[in-house]
Formats: sequence, structure tokens, C-alpha cells
Amino acid sequence: MASFDHTAGFEPADRLAQDRESVRRRFWVKFKQAVAQLPFAEDLLAAYYCAFDKETPRHVQAALLGAVAYFILPFDFMPDMLPLLGFTDDAAVLATAIRMVAGHITQEHRDAACAALKRGIDTAEATD
Repeated sequence: MASFDHTAGFEPADRLAQDRESVRRRFWVKFKQAVAQLPFAEDLLAAYYCAFDKETPRHVQAALLGAVAYFILPFDFMPDMLPLLGFTDDAAVLATAIRMVAGHITQEHRDAACAALKRGIDTAEATD
């Protein structure tokens, strides 16, 4: 019987998720570069705010930090610079993580994401 490695390619995201400060710093750099192209920007920001909320359970933080870390990694299954297709894998990973922990992403996280997008990314980073 064949053995399958279901974690192939996610090891760097797992390691990066352990370094919360690096995730914070690299998230905003990547987000600023890509925000105009992201139809899921508000969901990504809501997940980010939930991941760094002290009230969020650790296992939920780990799942969301892994998804956010995958977003900021410079390499992934589908290179981000490909027009239209580049962020499909990022969106899939994020959607899966959000579905797994949807009950923990509160209206406050969504409101903060919406407000950050309305204010502009520089202000959102400063309030973090």
C-alpha cells in the first residue's frame, strides 16, 4: 500500500507560523504589494486579526497563522506573480483555514478588517 505525505510543501509555513513577529512584519509587506489583486482581502485581514487576538484559542491561532504564513511565503504551489491564477492556492489555503475555525472569526475581526481597508493599509499597519 502506498504511503502519501499530506504535508508536502507546508513545512516552511509551519515553521514561519511559529515566529509570530516575522509573520506580522512580512504579512503587511506582502499585503501592500498585492492588495489590489486580492478579491479575498477582507477575509485575509479578518483571519489575520483573529490570529493575533489574545482571546482566540491557541489551536485556532495556529491554523490561521499557518494560512497567513502560506500567503506571505515567497514560494508556493502557484507563483503569486501569475496573473489571475497566482493567488488561487493562497485563497484555497485561507478558505480552508477559515472554514475550519469560522466560529472564532468574530464580527469585531471582520469590522476591523473592513475599517483597515477603508482607512488604507498604512494606517492599519500602524494600529497593529
